[in-house]
Amino acid sequence: MNNAPTGMGMGMMDGMGGMMMWGMGLVWLLAIILLVLGIAALVKYLFKSKH
Repeated sequence: MNNAPTGMGMGMMDGMGGMMMWGMGLVWLLAIILLVLGIAALVKYLFKSKH
């Protein structure tokens, strides 16, 4: 039963896949944060320029 996919038996490939998944999640999280901050700055700029 050594060939059963238990999650720990995958070795290096499983570790790399997990790291890649976390990396992609981190990239998406940073992209969303930058997008929200950019929208907030744009809204602030637009409302400030009207006064």
